[in-house]
Amino acid sequence: MAPALAPLLASLAVAAAVLAAVADAACRHTNLTAGFAADLTMLQHQLRGTVRLDPSGACALQLTRFDLLAASPSARFWAADGPSLDDLAKGRPFSPLPLNATFRNETLRLPFSAPLPPLLAIFDPDTSSDLGHVFLSAVSNSSNTTAALASRIAAPTMFDNCVQLSEGYRLRWTLNVSAGEVDIGLEAAVGSEYYMAFGWADPKANSPAMVRSDVVVAGFTEEGMPFAEDYYITDYSECTMGKDDLPVSGVCPDSAYDDGRNNSRLVYGHRRDGVSFVRYKRKLDSEDDKYDVPVGATEEMAVVWAIGKLRPPDTLRPHYLPQNHGGPRDETFGLMRVNLSEVVDSCLGPLDADNKQDQDRIIADGKTPLVVTSAPALRYPNPPNPDKVIYINKKEAPLLKVERGVPVKFSVQAGHDVALYVTSDPIGGNATLRNKTEVIYAGGPDVHGVPATPTELVWLPDRNTPDLVYYQSVYEAKMGWKVQVVDGGLSDMYNNSVLLDDQQVTLFWTLSTDSISIAARGEKKSGYLAVAFGSGMLNSYAYVGWVGNDGVGRVKTYWIDGKSAAGIHSTSENLTYVRCKSEDGVITFEFTRPLKPSCTGKVECKNIIDPTTPLKVVWAMGASWSGDDLTDSNMHSVTSSRPIRVLLLRGSAEAEQDLRPVLAVHGFMMFVAWGILLPGGILAARYLKSLKGDGWYQIHVYLQYSGISIMFLGVLFAAAELRGFYVDSVHVKFGLSALLLAAFQPLNAYFRPKRPANGEVPPQNRVLWEYLHVITGRSAIVVGVVALFTGMKHLGHRYDSENVEELTWALMLWVLSAIVIALSLEYKEVKRRGGDRSFRGHWVLGNTEEDDSVDLLHPDSSARSSESRPSGVMEVQLEPLTR
Repeated sequence: MAPALAPLLASLAVAAAVLAAVADAACRHTNLTAGFAADLTMLQHQLRGTVRLDPSGACALQLTRFDLLAASPSARFWAADGPSLDDLAKGRPFSPLPLNATFRNETLRLPFSAPLPPLLAIFDPDTSSDLGHVFLSAVSNSSNTTAALASRIAAPTMFDNCVQLSEGYRLRWTLNVSAGEVDIGLEAAVGSEYYMAFGWADPKANSPAMVRSDVVVAGFTEEGMPFAEDYYITDYSECTMGKDDLPVSGVCPDSAYDDGRNNSRLVYGHRRDGVSFVRYKRKLDSEDDKYDVPVGATEEMAVVWAIGKLRPPDTLRPHYLPQNHGGPRDETFGLMRVNLSEVVDSCLGPLDADNKQDQDRIIADGKTPLVVTSAPALRYPNPPNPDKVIYINKKEAPLLKVERGVPVKFSVQAGHDVALYVTSDPIGGNATLRNKTEVIYAGGPDVHGVPATPTELVWLPDRNTPDLVYYQSVYEAKMGWKVQVVDGGLSDMYNNSVLLDDQQVTLFWTLSTDSISIAARGEKKSGYLAVAFGSGMLNSYAYVGWVGNDGVGRVKTYWIDGKSAAGIHSTSENLTYVRCKSEDGVITFEFTRPLKPSCTGKVECKNIIDPTTPLKVVWAMGASWSGDDLTDSNMHSVTSSRPIRVLLLRGSAEAEQDLRPVLAVHGFMMFVAWGILLPGGILAARYLKSLKGDGWYQIHVYLQYSGISIMFLGVLFAAAELRGFYVDSVHVKFGLSALLLAAFQPLNAYFRPKRPANGEVPPQNRVLWEYLHVITGRSAIVVGVVALFTGMKHLGHRYDSENVEELTWALMLWVLSAIVIALSLEYKEVKRRGGDRSFRGHWVLGNTEEDDSVDLLHPDSSARSSESRPSGVMEVQLEPLTR
């Protein structure tokens, strides 16, 4: 047996020698196990890849399936202790390999000659940008358990398989047969307002079709949050959601059907570089035979897919609903066959979107301040970043677009620890602390404030300002973002501009003699933009701008008197110089229209713009518009919460405040004054002189003084709450006239000429005074009552109150009742006097028995003086002598 064992022993010796040689050649700079593998996390530039130790055992890392959109020339593989900004800043280059080219599913070898760092990143030191990283957990002498665990978790963007559905739409998946489920990733180079749909066709159908398909619709909410929801298709239409007692039909979420439920589970989602990515799980067999299709793990099955615009939830439909995908087959929708168990990777390289800018955009103008605040970072565009970043007009680190020659006003109220400045340095935080140079264009350490005491900063970009600068904080790096400097724009073309409610729409205008030019620009992505004149969309004149599927921009006018599509009526306003465009999903439209339409008999003929009266403006945005063939699918997804009163002549705006309680108190006080007290005082002077003594004077004076006092209090109350006294409406003009006439009466009475003695002819100045006093007083009552009616009309116009018409009728009945009572009293008075036809005696002071010694301003003293001496008139009225 010995001779037979000799060859075997020799072979074992050779194998041992080889193993020993390999062991001696193994890299001594790491204790990573031979099976170590970790995925790169994607932060920017569509980074993907898996990191392993080089299979040869040499001191090198191997990157497989490596994808990356071209980075800057300064970007490198980077060694650092952690992913924070401070750790990365203290790191060092790991490899000299340049990354300013696009990598497509490539394999790289990265040698190293020193112990592996805790973190390997793709980092750009010039902009402090982390494009992605991976934890190298099992480094020598490492006790970081958290990092070790993190490295063993696959990145959510990595899958085993990938199929190209269309040029800009991909399907990725990883099958887990033991768990009976599949992880699916949908990825598309589309805008954030688009959905991605994928699912299985009905296997019982004769041929694959969208109808009766079980699909998942994935996308992003308007707040930027990902979602994935199970849908079942019963018809080629948008979901009806069971409105108006109709059954649920169309492309509807499973949860909208009876006994339906969402059987997909969202895992992860993000928007990066203009690409939407959503990962979700679904069971192969959910046991929902009614709305879900069971999927065979090893069976080739028909699948359907589509991309299109989403319609956000509204008051009628609580779900994000897909619109018709439109477009040709294999571009926006398609059918194919997929076997989940097959290994396939037909996706070559990263998706490269035409528009990579996902961050909110704000276009500055010279008249509206940009409100600068700070808040927690949620979707900062250039990680890593501090916990708190700069917000402008409530938007997180937006891309700010300014125009050369147009002043930019900042209202800085981000806290005293955030000092704003505009710099050439993309990192900020005072470049000199990093031994870097920077050019500061505006701001500095003193530009900080809080909402109670904001600091104003005015910056004027000029022709020497570069096309790209940055707004940042002096005290902390990477709190702000980019400023794009361009030539010209809407603010140069229009004289005035204001931000409408919620700072989501900017309104521009220029007034001419008989026309007005208007432009409206949305500050967020949408399918259409609507601006309307009125207190709300209901009962308003609306202007809608959108870009159709043919790429042509359109603007149409409507009268809206209902909350459904049936309440939106197309009008034919005379619009000229009409333009509409969409830039990065942001709608801008312009038009010119006459101030007063030159037509009659049509509803749009009443759409008159009076530059002297505040114009109430509201807005709305939605996913799609279809001109005249409107349906409930065209309902807006977001709208202004209140109207803004635009002061066209002043070039400013103010929020519409609910002043109905204030105006109600003002109106009640004016009704008491002009509807009760002041008319009562006139009636007392006219019809109560038959009473003994000076009682009529007392009643007359007290009622007039009380009415004038309440009137002044009502005016002051309204002026104080409205923060001003503006004579710009018919109501205010009538009210001011009545106030002046009423205030004139006490002064008039004080300078009253003396009454002549009995039998004497009244002097001319006395006659003129009597006529002036009576005509002024009665004119004041007429003007005051007219002011009451115009006040009711003004209230109805301002708030569209349902009770205004009823209150107006009640006021009319009150005035008519007062007129009837006055006529009745006049009839009795004429009858009592037995046919005395003296015009002056009847209609000036009421009779000729007035005692001029009675002082209207001081009735008590006047009464005492009148009692101390008799008059000839009193003797005439004594009872007959008895014998």
